[in-house]
Amino acid sequence: MSQRIVVTGGTGFIGKKLCEELISEEYEVVVLTRNLEKAKEILGEMVTPIHWDGKSSTGWFQYVEDTYAIINLAGENIGTGRWTRKKKKIILQSRINAGKAIIEAVTNVKKKPKVMLQASGIGIYGNRGDELLDESSPLGSSFMPALARQWEQSVKVIELMGVRVAYLRTGVVLGEGAEFLRRTLLPFRFFIGGHLGSGNQWISWIHCEDEVRAIKFLLEQEVLNGVFNLSGPNPLKYKDFFKTLGKIMKRPSWFHVPGFLLKLILGEMAKELILSGQRAIPKRLLEAGFEFTYPELESALREVLK
Repeated sequence: MSQRIVVTGGTGFIGKKLCEELISEEYEVVVLTRNLEKAKEILGEMVTPIHWDGKSSTGWFQYVEDTYAIINLAGENIGTGRWTRKKKKIILQSRINAGKAIIEAVTNVKKKPKVMLQASGIGIYGNRGDELLDESSPLGSSFMPALARQWEQSVKVIELMGVRVAYLRTGVVLGEGAEFLRRTLLPFRFFIGGHLGSGNQWISWIHCEDEVRAIKFLLEQEVLNGVFNLSGPNPLKYKDFFKTLGKIMKRPSWFHVPGFLLKLILGEMAKELILSGQRAIPKRLLEAGFEFTYPELESALREVLK
């Protein structure tokens, strides 16, 4: 009998690719979703979609009984819409509520999962300029670090139940259809590509294939727990990232959008997501023996844009 894995956020960009990989490895995949039809359309018939409300264990906790793993990727998209007070509350509550529901489910079963993988982000370190950041670095204090910190803490009690927990501090994920690339490719196609703000902020990126491989690596390496930076070993400054993108697309990277204009249009989101950055490295992953298929940006982008 195949091992069962319960996934939240399975219809998202990373979740979809992860579910496909888990199915190919013959895991039994149960996806918790608010929209059963959408889940079936995106993931096909190979997964078992189960309805949940995102805040309680009603109707699905029994699937956690004697399951191998829970992978929690659920959370409101932080990259859409202006960050009003209401929007920020929705972003936070979607993560906290998902964590509470999972804790409730694990509490209510006798045979606990072996492992839980909890999504997070490298934004947890805040805007640190050129400082090289690994998993032992201090955390930031603005909205993004506070969000990621509470996201991780929402499931921390599960460790006390004897479940191995790994926290996935993911960087900017590059892949066909990825939101970040989708937004940045369009200006280059019209010869107005370039960096945002000063271009000196760092971007810690990871190819989607390496993201999925790293998640699966942490899933199956039974001695690994705690926090892991899921970002490539070679972060770059924005201006170098976009120069590389322009080179591959055979387009100039000359235009740039000033920071004050981004703040005017996007408000706090611009300050936290675009004009700040993290020079994060995956120290613990590398120490554990994980090998990146795409450690360099140029090869990663060439594969995505092929």
